[in-house]
Amino acid sequence: MAQVALFTGSIQPLPASGRPTGMFKRPVAGPLELTEEGFTGDQQADRRVHGGPDKAVHLYPARHYASLARSFPEIATALVPGALGENLSAADIDERDVRIGDLWQLGSALLQVSQPRTPCWKIDERLACEGVAALIASSHLTGWYLRVTRPGTVSPGDTLVLVQAASGSPTLHDAMRLWAEHRPSITALEALAQLPGMAPGWRDKIHQRLAWLKRL
Repeated sequence: MAQVALFTGSIQPLPASGRPTGMFKRPVAGPLELTEEGFTGDQQADRRVHGGPDKAVHLYPARHYASLARSFPEIATALVPGALGENLSAADIDERDVRIGDLWQLGSALLQVSQPRTPCWKIDERLACEGVAALIASSHLTGWYLRVTRPGTVSPGDTLVLVQAASGSPTLHDAMRLWAEHRPSITALEALAQLPGMAPGWRDKIHQRLAWLKRL
């Protein structure tokens, strides 16, 4: 179980390039409706890589901000929950506590873990600091996306409760470590691609890598 804080935001320009982003989130004070497309009032700028049914909600573990602040002390004051564009912040769980396919209840909604987040260059520009996105990726401090399998109402302080574990699946941390290996086991990678509940986009990437590995 883990209590959550809620964040939503509208599309805004990044400070240097002016490129649009939905990363600027603000804390939510009251209940919100959560649909298959995400929280009411929340926006994503690039729908190719954010948002949509398989990436409707982004959760980022609050404990990761302390790790990032140790590596980037010059922006420590900016590294607070919501800074990376997450919708949910939770202090009590991280990638070692969840698995692809896990079902979690939050408020009256039901959510399923679908894939890790892939950090991009917008994080560095948002924080005006180079190297943050690369460290997030290499350290597997990515957070994760969830799809909404049952819409409902969610309020700040609601508790995220595991209602059905994806038994037999690796933790998200272990799945990301396997994905990041230079020459991962083909058998293990094939098993990863078959996990129920995985977002099709990440499964396609795994299949593409498997095809490349098999040609070597």
